[in-house]
Amino acid sequence: MKVLLVFAHPEPRSLNGALRDVAIRELEAQGHEVLISDLYADGWKSEVDRADFPSWPPEQRFLPAGASKKAFATNTLTEDVKAEIDKLLWADTLILQFPLWWYAMPAILKGWVDRVYAYGFAYGVGEHSDKRWGDRFGEGTLAGKRAMLIVTAGGWEEHYSARGVNGPIDDLLFPINHGILYYPGYDVLPLSSSTEWIVLARPISSLSRSGCAKGCGRSRQPDRFPIGSRMAATTTSRACSSALNWATRAQQGSRFTRIAQPRNRLRRVRLCGTA
Repeated sequence: MKVLLVFAHPEPRSLNGALRDVAIRELEAQGHEVLISDLYADGWKSEVDRADFPSWPPEQRFLPAGASKKAFATNTLTEDVKAEIDKLLWADTLILQFPLWWYAMPAILKGWVDRVYAYGFAYGVGEHSDKRWGDRFGEGTLAGKRAMLIVTAGGWEEHYSARGVNGPIDDLLFPINHGILYYPGYDVLPLSSSTEWIVLARPISSLSRSGCAKGCGRSRQPDRFPIGSRMAATTTSRACSSALNWATRAQQGSRFTRIAQPRNRLRRVRLCGTA
């Protein structure tokens, strides 16, 4: 299986960085090919503007959708965008990994979606008439491929429950799972099969010398918790392996059903450390 992991965190030594390393190691150990798009390390340009469409007439009013359609049709998108589109076409599975910041993905990852999801590639595909609004929601360019999320979020598990103060995690991630992944054709791996990881990370300030806040039962180890790397690598490898094993079985055609949106059950991994 060919996997593209799009990583959106500014610190490689963070908990997210450790989770990324676990995912890569587990996938490669199972014989899969992995490509990484490290957006912060690559200095990814997140805003959409005229510079993305050099063939758009400078005297003409800038229409982002129209410019995107023309550039994709004439193969005049910028090289960084074309490279990411090639990766998406190459990959059987897409993994988006990011911390949940202010109830959304980081701006740099949203900018990746805005620029790479070109008109004619991710939307504006297929028949558009008075009876049909194109190929979308499982029928687009990326149909037959699979996608999943690796997400970290601050807070306690109950904060993201059905009646939690932050709102149900399924609702928070619905715009991404449904609107960004399912829309252009991806089959989103069901949450009920433990293929989406939500890591609830407590801030360092909430940890006592004897252990974690709220009695999670883990002893604080100063050489591990401040950056979360070694702790995450040892604690999450089993959950990581479970998720990726399911993805492998889905790729081989077993236990796979297409879904319109994620289900209500979710595997959560509770860790201490910084996101």
